[in-house]
Amino acid sequence: MVRLFRGAAAGRALLAAGVLLVSAGCSAPADEGFAIYLTKNDIPPSQMDVLSHVDIAEEPVISADDILSYNAATHEMLLTEEAFARVADLQVPTSGRSFVVCVDRAPLYWGAFWALYSSQSFDGVTIWKPLGVQDSAVVAITLGYPGSSFYQGEDPRDDPLVMAALERADKLFVPPPEESPLPRSMKGYELYSWQDGGEWRFALMTGTNRNKTAEEVLSPESSVSSDGWVHLNVVGLDAIKAALSRVPEGEHVSWLAGPRGAQSGAPFGLPPESMVDAIEAHAGQCGLNFYVPAH
Repeated sequence: MVRLFRGAAAGRALLAAGVLLVSAGCSAPADEGFAIYLTKNDIPPSQMDVLSHVDIAEEPVISADDILSYNAATHEMLLTEEAFARVADLQVPTSGRSFVVCVDRAPLYWGAFWALYSSQSFDGVTIWKPLGVQDSAVVAITLGYPGSSFYQGEDPRDDPLVMAALERADKLFVPPPEESPLPRSMKGYELYSWQDGGEWRFALMTGTNRNKTAEEVLSPESSVSSDGWVHLNVVGLDAIKAALSRVPEGEHVSWLAGPRGAQSGAPFGLPPESMVDAIEAHAGQCGLNFYVPAH
């Protein structure tokens, strides 16, 4: 059961932000972590603020297991295909459908799924229901509908309990401090990947007409020269996301299986599908024209 702030001025401010209190009698599994629930009786968003308590549904609509990565800066969630289809298939009226963000079934704040064809505005937290075919299985927890200017109150999405739960589940992606953008390239950029000692390494390089050698790609040195030549050698998912974030919007990036002519024993290859999907989704969020070989 969810207990809401009511009455006092401070309570009204917290209600505007969609913050919830948990009743003392709420029993919560110790290991469920982050999850998003619908309300038990599909309470309309317009009624949530005036209720003394709200019961959540028995099962979450999005669980931690459904999330491949959660971007701490943008609150975008890359979901499994099954979870994305579940959200896309939700019945959402034009007046919205309430949800509650929980940690171990303890509700922390509420919002509403919203349909993009709705003409009604909303001043709370929202998840926009996917409409039509998308290139990636990404949904975001956003503020207001049809835009953030309609939102009122404080932003509850950075709740420390939410962030800690996502980090424990190894789902949280925290973008590094912004670095200088990379130069534009007439031939776009090339991306290579290989496994080294149990870790996935990546090389992001300036595209060329000539074939690169395996030794050139595998070089551990990273550099951005004054004439625009780029070779970044990084380790891990977060690091390659950060590197792609520096590529100018609209640039072409081709993920290649390996340098042409590389010997069959060379270590080049694609990482697990979940990592490939996460990188592809991030490239899309960065506005890149991203090519991934069949996998």
